[in-house]
Amino acid sequence: MPHDISLSDIPGLVGQTLGISKWFTVDQTMIDTFARATDDHQFIHTDPVRASAETPYGGTIAHGFLTLSLLSAMNYDCVPTVREQTMGINYGFDSVRFMSPVRSGKRVRGHFILEGARFRGAGMVMTTYDVSIEIEEERKPALTAKWLTLIQFDPKDRPEGV
Repeated sequence: MPHDISLSDIPGLVGQTLGISKWFTVDQTMIDTFARATDDHQFIHTDPVRASAETPYGGTIAHGFLTLSLLSAMNYDCVPTVREQTMGINYGFDSVRFMSPVRSGKRVRGHFILEGARFRGAGMVMTTYDVSIEIEEERKPALTAKWLTLIQFDPKDRPEGV
């Protein structure tokens, strides 16, 4: 479980790795559940026999959006909590690149570098994370992205001078 930090700590953490998550296993059950939730049943994700015979992957692979969605759980696992935070908001991505497929049964983990932070208005700070999802025992990451989040807090808790 990650430790917590203060709003006043954030500017000094820019450029640093804030966390590396635990390993998450992406198995066929997870892939099938995601396929049902998104109505994306392409055979490369849901048919192990056909995917083994007709693709270069040796079996099924996770949806790119499934891999991307794991960032939330990975973030909760390893990125410090801001003590003064009242709410966190996913603001979006400046870029997402799917670099390598995640084969069914593989383990993945997230890396989070705080690339930037700026206070917006009286009670909000926007953070930009340089994130990647590593695939165990593989050279190339599953994905890289610039992830923007908003930390909302009570304006009375804003640190002096920021």
